Amino acid sequence: MLATKKEIRSFQNEKSNCSLRILTAPVLAIAGLLATIVPSLAVTDSYRNDYRVCAAQLLSVGVTPQAASQGCAKALRPKELSTCVAQIKKQTQINPADAFNSCSQARRPEDLAACVVGISKGTQEAVNPAALVYCGRSLLPVTFAQCVVGLRKEIDFTPIQALDTCIDGTDQTISIGAGSTPQ
Repeated sequence: MLATKKEIRSFQNEKSNCSLRILTAPVLAIAGLLATIVPSLAVTDSYRNDYRVCAAQLLSVGVTPQAASQGCAKALRPKELSTCVAQIKKQTQINPADAFNSCSQARRPEDLAACVVGISKGTQEAVNPAALVYCGRSLLPVTFAQCVVGLRKEIDFTPIQALDTCIDGTDQTISIGAGSTPQ
């Protein structure tokens, strides 16, 4: 019995497919093994772990271990939380526990820190816990700080007057063009 050309080609294709499977199986197995190992290595112990950075930074500025662990665990961006507290602690004389409470509640902790530090430096006062409260109330803390510092540089305001003026969020009507009436 002689094999036809079609049968010979079919046999050769099956043989090459089998060889290909034999070669690719080990490669795929090794790739799968590496894919499972690599993510676990990244999680084990790394300085790039934001929770580790958060805890270390909070502890270094005097936040209690209990508060640091709870704060870092609850934070959406733990590194931003700890950076906020550290900046306020290092550049003002505000108590780290107070800074921690405000930074924990802020939508943008780094903006809160910039606000508190900017106002505290601008007011030339050693301790300005009011800045912490007002910056925490502001929706745009950096803009708020610019308002407070700018007004105080040009107008003889007390720090509280500037804080009250800039935080005032009353709706004011602005008329545009002649003949327009406010509604």
